[in-house]
Amino acid sequence: MTNEPRDPVPLWMTTVSLAGAAVAMWAVWLGWDQRYDVRPDGSTTGPYEAWQVIGLGLTLLMPVCAAALRGHGAAAVLGPSGGLTLAAAYDWSDDASGLFVIGVGMIMIGSAAATALVAALTSTLHETVSGAGRPRPARLLDRALPPARVSGDH
Repeated sequence: MTNEPRDPVPLWMTTVSLAGAAVAMWAVWLGWDQRYDVRPDGSTTGPYEAWQVIGLGLTLLMPVCAAALRGHGAAAVLGPSGGLTLAAAYDWSDDASGLFVIGVGMIMIGSAAATALVAALTSTLHETVSGAGRPRPARLLDRALPPARVSGDH
């Protein structure tokens, strides 16, 4: 397994781009829904529905995998996790109880764990399928015979 990025884009640029994508996707999927729904029994749910959170996760899956395939595993974890943490902190900061900090911490830890798992699986699967990082096996004849001469070589 090679740890060097296979992409000329600097690691910091990939990290910042992924963080920006995570903030934008938070706004698209979750940022517009700010009200709690009241059920007939009087209990409240929300403000987010399951489909919104699943949509956010699936949308961020592609850029995380793309960064991991390019050898930017650290950016694949730090960018989206940092972006989601910033978005949650901004979105929930008007909570008067102060408990939003616990939710933001859960977003930070959960998104870091999820993106680390996805990045590791993507990198491992890519290297397994493509054979990247594996040394080419030496063939017995390559070592036993001298290099072939081309006519005209003397």
